[in-house]
Amino acid sequence: MSNPYTESPVNPLPPVVIVLALAMVLPEIVFQLGTRGLVGGPQAVGWRLDAIERFAFSGDILDWMLANGRWPPEQVVRFVSYPFVHASATHMIFVLVFLVALGKMVAETFGALAVVAVFFGSAILGALVYTLVLNDPLPLIGGYPAVYGLIGAFTFTLWARLGAAGENQLRAFTLIALLLGIQLVFGFLFGAGNDWVADMAGFAAGFGLSFVVAPGGWARIVQRLRRR
Repeated sequence: MSNPYTESPVNPLPPVVIVLALAMVLPEIVFQLGTRGLVGGPQAVGWRLDAIERFAFSGDILDWMLANGRWPPEQVVRFVSYPFVHASATHMIFVLVFLVALGKMVAETFGALAVVAVFFGSAILGALVYTLVLNDPLPLIGGYPAVYGLIGAFTFTLWARLGAAGENQLRAFTLIALLLGIQLVFGFLFGAGNDWVADMAGFAAGFGLSFVVAPGGWARIVQRLRRR
């Protein structure tokens, strides 16, 4: 029996969430120190731009790889590196809030490996949809497509619980509908870009992957295929 006086009032974050969070926070700290001239000298001011050039996802580069059938590792890595490079500290903080909140829930429900699969699977699909649907020359950066995947996994848990309770499962999509509405309003008022397409693709990927990564999910899929 646990002692209530020795228990922490705050549940610790799963290690996988901590690692992903550090991978976002540490580069931003370096960028901020460099911008303020505290490290790196004069050239440190351009570290963020250098990181974007090296690690952002580029539709033009994907088109080149598809056309030439060549897949250099330093270019392929962009599929999974762009979520860790952000346009500003504010950009990173908003992504971090979603990562910590939703990542913790998904890890506790599905497990650590599921968080990794959903996070990176959603980032990859978000980048592909962003390129193939829009063909936007602007590079894709930031962790929104990946954390929207975690929102998709969280939505899946609500959807499954509502279904088991015999309630209206459309209620599970309230959060994503609210977020999409906010994005559209901000886009109308401030002229935001087309990143929301990647975000929605990430959400769809996270929701879809949950059928597989949920406990017993793959076994259920195999059983259904055998019945057919």
